[in-house]
Amino acid sequence: MSDWLVVGIVLLVVVLAIWQTIQLQQIRKQVDAVPKDGNVFTLIDSTTARLNRVEAGLAVLDQRVESIEARLPFAVTRTAVVSYDAFGNITGQMSRSMALLSESGDGVVLSILVSREETLFFTKEIRSGVGSEMLSPEEDRAVANAMGR
Repeated sequence: MSDWLVVGIVLLVVVLAIWQTIQLQQIRKQVDAVPKDGNVFTLIDSTTARLNRVEAGLAVLDQRVESIEARLPFAVTRTAVVSYDAFGNITGQMSRSMALLSESGDGVVLSILVSREETLFFTKEIRSGVGSEMLSPEEDRAVANAMGR
């Protein structure tokens, strides 16, 4: 039985050594968190100052994001281009009508009519996917394509 007693004591010593090692590692982690000069208050003050700078930067970013979000409904998000021959097979599909519209269908349709002698440029206002003036079939098709119809 004395052999069992020695084995039990050795086992207990090994368990205690392991437990002490774990405890020492936890204490070491806590000590490593303390600044080298030992002044925890300086660390807290510098961390608070950095946090205040980050919060001020976030406030500026929030304002910029709000400004951008306010302008997004007016941004050009829907586009389409239709190519055609405006003068009956003279220039080979060099004329174009291009719709530049917002998400709600507001914007403009640009038409460039190309012939051998001249180039004509027209713009027409579009509101909610409908022209403020009568649209040519090509302009109407450009608007419809941009609106996904």
